[in-house]
Amino acid sequence: MRNIVLARVDDRLIHGEVVSVWSPSLSINRIVIVDDEVAVDAFNKRVLKALAPEGIKVLVYDVATASEKLKGDPKPGEKMMVLTKTPISYLRLVENGVGIKEVNLGGMGVRDARKPFIKNVACDEAEIEAIRKLESLGVRVYYQLVPEQQVIEAKNYI
Repeated sequence: MRNIVLARVDDRLIHGEVVSVWSPSLSINRIVIVDDEVAVDAFNKRVLKALAPEGIKVLVYDVATASEKLKGDPKPGEKMMVLTKTPISYLRLVENGVGIKEVNLGGMGVRDARKPFIKNVACDEAEIEAIRKLESLGVRVYYQLVPEQQVIEAKNYI
């Protein structure tokens, strides 16, 4: 499997916390965005790539393509962050054989059927069910907005 140092859910994808805090603290050199809608939106892909810090390569895939790409052999020196908008995408990746061991819940705003879950995280019922399934598959799911902040285990809120 590729060298994934952080698998994060954040509905803003690349933004201030990712660029100024997570990427430098983990020495990230590659960001993979996994989102079926963004993957087919050329404009959004260009914007996201432009937001990345210098020296960080950004790739955008749908879940099916990401499932294959992330199962590949790691490249020398690679430190990858995977970003999705929802834990449902991580469940699909894991079910497709991607060996993700931990998922970090970042900013997931209240909208539509989403209700407050943990701090800055709001989930709808399908997302909570995806978190349950991830946990049952041995994937640790936790909330941590920035590296300096305390880790909160999602299983304590389900």
